[in-house]
Amino acid sequence: MSSRARGIACMLLSAFSFTVMNVFVRMAEDLPFMQKCFFRNVISLLFALALLLWKRVPLKVERANRKHLFARSLIGTAGVLCNFYAVDHMVLSDATMLNKMSPFFTVLFSGLLLKETITLPQISLFVTAFFGSILILKPSFSGLASPAAAVALLGGLCAGLAYSEVRLLGKRRVNSAVIIFVFSAFSCVATAPALVFHYAAMTWGQLGLLLLAGLAATAGQFGITYAYFYAPASEVSVYDYSQILFSAVLGYLCFGQLADGMSFLGYLIICSAAVAMAVYNNRMGRRSAVKQNEEAADEHQCF
Repeated sequence: MSSRARGIACMLLSAFSFTVMNVFVRMAEDLPFMQKCFFRNVISLLFALALLLWKRVPLKVERANRKHLFARSLIGTAGVLCNFYAVDHMVLSDATMLNKMSPFFTVLFSGLLLKETITLPQISLFVTAFFGSILILKPSFSGLASPAAAVALLGGLCAGLAYSEVRLLGKRRVNSAVIIFVFSAFSCVATAPALVFHYAAMTWGQLGLLLLAGLAATAGQFGITYAYFYAPASEVSVYDYSQILFSAVLGYLCFGQLADGMSFLGYLIICSAAVAMAVYNNRMGRRSAVKQNEEAADEHQCF
């Protein structure tokens, strides 16, 4: 398989895995979302640790990369907490769609972190996608129809910034297992106090669901990390929107949830903007490659 095909496969695996994770989290019902977050990350922590030991990868990060690894962990943890809260209080497909604003936030933050140029068409598509999210938020003069929707959108923003940090760390050749291990360890430490002081007794069924959610989250985390390692975000990020379809189908099958017409219109607008963004980025990438080849050819002729 080519690197691009591997990236697409990893992104599809990640999208399905995170959808399954959300289903298991919702099925765990009335447990505190901080408690759910802890179990979601402790499984990822164990898998990442096992991978580091198996491949004998030293847990060592250069000083210049540590602040970015910390930022990825802090902001990523905030994004997970926002997502878990939204999943508990919203229609599953609505929560997923708002969280999938993250690729557009990634474009904005990449301009700051990776010094990538943000063009007017990219800004226009971002605004279009944001309008689509408004249809899902359903704001009114008295405020948002659902406070959880605002939390879900904040989770998408945090995820976008966190994935920008992942791209930066990947370009600096920081090992993917190290990134996941540090993120998972940070999340466990951050949520452990809430687990200690506000622990809710669980049935064996709920414990099993949280462990399954952790396994699914681990697959999703490794999938999306490797996807950005294998191929540029402009080529693979659009496939992350397959999670919308997975969420709509599983939300209906498992919970009988069916989004309303306004939400479906919002889905259509955001997905269309995502496809347009991917097409535009790929076109710009080809133009850049052609220009580089022409410059290389001119330089060769000079010699």
